[in-house]
Amino acid sequence: MTSSTLLQDTSHVCELVRSRMDGHSRLVVGIAGPPASGKSTLADAVVSHLNGADGSPGIKAALLPMDGYHLDNSLLRSRGLLSRKGAPETFDSRGFCQAVSSLQSVKTEMFFPCFDRDLDIAIANSICVDPDVEVVVVEGNYLLLKSDPWNLLKDMFAVTVFLSPGLGILRQRLRARWIDHGLDSDTALRRVTQNDLPNAELVIARSARADIILDQT
Repeated sequence: MTSSTLLQDTSHVCELVRSRMDGHSRLVVGIAGPPASGKSTLADAVVSHLNGADGSPGIKAALLPMDGYHLDNSLLRSRGLLSRKGAPETFDSRGFCQAVSSLQSVKTEMFFPCFDRDLDIAIANSICVDPDVEVVVVEGNYLLLKSDPWNLLKDMFAVTVFLSPGLGILRQRLRARWIDHGLDSDTALRRVTQNDLPNAELVIARSARADIILDQT
């Protein structure tokens, strides 16, 4: 995506977030989309701008990526799911839903896991959300998925965003991502075809409608 497109989309999301703040309760924002759709980039930009990077009065915001709730590789291997890592069944979905729910009600310091992509593992208690955080931006593939238990999430979000590039664009981005991670071109393409694109198709076909839908090309 171009820098101008990112800036425009970020401003659009931030404007809606600010319009829905009541000054009392914490706002939880969901940014969803298929893998390689640009949701992580957008979520980072939204948090940065809410915190005042755009020159406007800052709103204290934090980011919570869903990827910290990947099941461990050893557990996936024992269940025959390692090759499907990234599919809905390879996450601690109920733990994640409980974590998002707690963001609305818990007013103490809270800790969450993050995912280290280089090490390919989740690291516990590496994200801190302070009690005075006013907005938490949650990003991940399955935030709007209609199947249980993911379907519990939509009502927890005050603002929802869905990024939806075409499958051709996703294929290119995903293949390039795996090559950047050291896979050869053919292996990268198999990974994309056998796992990533089926997950992307599921997200596109089975996600609930968001407040804002963006075509991140």
